[in-house]
Amino acid sequence: MVNLKRLFKKKQNIFYQYFLLIAKNIVLAADTFMEQMQNLDNPAKAENYSLQIKTVEQMGDQYTHEVILELNKSFVTPLEREDIMELTLQLDDVLDCLEVCASHLVLYGIRESDDYMRLFTRNIQICVQELYSAVELLAQNRLKEMTKHTHRINDLENAADEMLRDGLRTLFTTYTDPIELMKKKEIYTMMESFSDFCEDVADILEGIIMRNS
Repeated sequence: MVNLKRLFKKKQNIFYQYFLLIAKNIVLAADTFMEQMQNLDNPAKAENYSLQIKTVEQMGDQYTHEVILELNKSFVTPLEREDIMELTLQLDDVLDCLEVCASHLVLYGIRESDDYMRLFTRNIQICVQELYSAVELLAQNRLKEMTKHTHRINDLENAADEMLRDGLRTLFTTYTDPIELMKKKEIYTMMESFSDFCEDVADILEGIIMRNS
């Protein structure tokens, strides 16, 4: 006879373990991105860090694929199937965004960070920390405690919006080279969009809290 309780626990652990693996992957990518930002003056090093993030992103794609396979063959799931799917795909988008930022730093030949790029990088680091903490609580089924982290991510997204506005204003008033202006504008915009993707994850998590508390 199938032990349904044991089966449910096994399936629950599988999905939560994947969420944690994906979140840890994002933390690794963010740490590597910080290293890249600190070594932009060394093109070879900067490109190597970008390639490392690409490898991490590919691992994230594999995790996403494995979650989808597991979801397709699972009868019992700890959360709504749509929530598992949306959360997995949105976490993957967060990682994809960081990979795009890293690759464009190399593509555009950015050789040094400015004040706004450093602020965006710090915002990314904090967003990732809050994201991981929220996913960790989800894996522990401590849903109500996740709200402090989802709210913090919302605050960080608002702060990134302000940074983008200030950064673009500074660019348009100080840069005379249109090519360099375009490059910086694209970098700022991509770095700001990271917090948008994190906020999308926070919104999904808040929906999970509402439906399961």
